[in-house]
Amino acid sequence: MEIQVKNISKIYGVNENQVVALNCASMTIREGDFISIMGPSGSGKSTLLHIISGLDRPTSGSVHYGDFDIHNGSDKKLSAFRRQKVGFIFQHFNLLPVLTAYENIIMPLLLDKKQADEVYLQELCSLLGLENRLSHLPHELSGGQQQRVAIARALIAKPDIIFADEPTGNLDSKSGSEVMKMLCKVREKMKKTLIIITHDLNIAEMAERCFTIVDGELSEVTA
Repeated sequence: MEIQVKNISKIYGVNENQVVALNCASMTIREGDFISIMGPSGSGKSTLLHIISGLDRPTSGSVHYGDFDIHNGSDKKLSAFRRQKVGFIFQHFNLLPVLTAYENIIMPLLLDKKQADEVYLQELCSLLGLENRLSHLPHELSGGQQQRVAIARALIAKPDIIFADEPTGNLDSKSGSEVMKMLCKVREKMKKTLIIITHDLNIAEMAERCFTIVDGELSEVTA
C-alpha cells in the first residue's frame, strides 16, 4: 500500500506566538520501503511521524493510504485504522509493569477483541530472541529486551507499516545496535514498511532511503 503525504503543514499558536513545526512537507512511501528521517531536536521530525501515522492531525495537507484519506473522517474510524494497519515503536518502551512480556505483546489484540495467532507470535518472538522471556515482568528484563518486547507488540496485529520514533534513544550503544539489527531482520523477514526517526547517523544510514528535516522543511537525501 503506497502512502502519499501531500503538502503537510503544522502550525501552533497564532499571530506573534505562531510556530511553524512543519512547512508543506511531501513524500511518497512505497510498500516495503525502509526510510529514515533525521533532524535536530525541534526540527519537526516527530510531528511529521505523528501526522503520517495518524496520531496527530495536520493544519493543512493530506495523508492518503491508498485511497483512504486518514485525516478526513471520525476519530473512531482513524483509531480502528491505526490498530489494524499501523505499528508504533517509541523511545520509551511504554510496557505495562504488572503484565508479563507475553501479555504486553498481545495487548493490542485484546483491545480489538481478537485472539493471538500463536504460530505467528512464536515466530516473531524467535526472531527477536524472546522465547525464554515471555513470562517475565518488564522490571525483570534489560532495556534491550524491553524494547524487543515493544517491537513484538508493534507487530502482533500484522500491520502493514511500522513507525519507530527514536527506538534506541533509551539504550546504550551496544543494546541499541542489537535492537536495530533485530528490527531490520524482522522487517526484511516479514516484508514490512519501516519509517524510523533518529538522531544517529549510523542508524539513518541503515535505511534504503534517507530524509532530513530542518526547521520544518523536509528533503530527501540523494546519493
